[in-house]
Amino acid sequence: MIKLVNAEILAIGDELLYGQIQDTNSLWISQELDKIGVKVVRRTTVGDNREAMLHAFVEAEKAADIILITGGLGPTHDDLTKPLLAEYFGCELALVPEALEAVRQLFEKRGRELTPTNRLQAHLPTKCQYVPNKLGTAPGMWFEENGKVWMSMPGVPHEMKGLMNGYVLPKIKQMFDLPVIYHKLVKTVGIGESWLSDLIKEWEESLPDHVRLAYLPSLGEVKLRLTAIGNTFEEAENEVDIHLDKLLPKIGKYIYGYNQDQLHSVVGHLLSQKGESMALAESCSGGYIAHLITSISGSSAYFRGGMIPYHNEIKEKVLGVGGETLQEHGAVSEATVMEMAACVKEKFRVDYGLSSSGIAGPEGGTPDKPVGTVWIACAHKSGVETKHLKLTQDRAVNIHLTAVSALNLLRKCILGDFD
Repeated sequence: MIKLVNAEILAIGDELLYGQIQDTNSLWISQELDKIGVKVVRRTTVGDNREAMLHAFVEAEKAADIILITGGLGPTHDDLTKPLLAEYFGCELALVPEALEAVRQLFEKRGRELTPTNRLQAHLPTKCQYVPNKLGTAPGMWFEENGKVWMSMPGVPHEMKGLMNGYVLPKIKQMFDLPVIYHKLVKTVGIGESWLSDLIKEWEESLPDHVRLAYLPSLGEVKLRLTAIGNTFEEAENEVDIHLDKLLPKIGKYIYGYNQDQLHSVVGHLLSQKGESMALAESCSGGYIAHLITSISGSSAYFRGGMIPYHNEIKEKVLGVGGETLQEHGAVSEATVMEMAACVKEKFRVDYGLSSSGIAGPEGGTPDKPVGTVWIACAHKSGVETKHLKLTQDRAVNIHLTAVSALNLLRKCILGDFD
């Protein structure tokens, strides 16, 4: 049976709790531990408070095999990590000559005087192993106690990364028999989380204990993360692929990509494969779809251009939408987006014309067309496909969701998936 090695990350500092500094350290450490097969079971942020920190140490030791601490290693009175680790492990702080020399050389190199306060950086708990920090004055401290390993590092990101890459990660790989943790993201669009869950309920229940499923919803999309634990990368990857093959018949039409794929890049790849092109007529999305498409290098091969006919006069006199259509149905209507899509397809001489028109909000809604009412359309060689969206009261959210839905409509048209 494969045994997992668990880790907890403790981030120390009031500034993290106040929101004055973002904790990017814990995110980075989690990613690096995942790569080598260590499972992070908890990430905890603790302020500069004696009782809270000691309590966090106790809880971390209960939960994890490896405890990694960042922050609180400065020479001032509010930096409590070092003295509290000495208290926790029942030892004293003592001068480490090698650490003092490293601090002295660093200050000399920078042309600065080594003050009595800075000398305190070289006083470390007697039970720790001194780990040189080549990028700063606060040394790393490695402890091994009660079958657990602890590493305390400075909160400065580049110093922490230097210690992790130069010492901690190699040491962990040397000490522990680590499994492989393999993840695969399955990216879906056009279906909500609860509906997706209902569709794959039986498949999910059939997964073995060493293959886990997580739902990761975001605006307009739901990602399924399959995680397998194995002795080798090939073993874990093969295990995931076996179960993925059983999933595809159930939700294949909603899957647009995997792992790092993005909807707009997938659409571009499909167009490139077929040697086809597209153009845009965006009203309520205001050019956001064009922004997404052109964020991909090489998009000029399939994207010919676009228009933002925001005002009805531009829709009619520049794009070519019929005045009677706008008069009878209004700008936010199926009839109008159909003409917008067809007109931009013809005007730019492309294979697909994509259009959007709606009420993004927060103003402009009416009883029959409230805020969040959006129509999108895609004109192709066989006709025009449309979709009516009923979105939110939030303007930014509505623009993003319109773009996702429009790109998915285009994707389905390219694949010939008309429903």
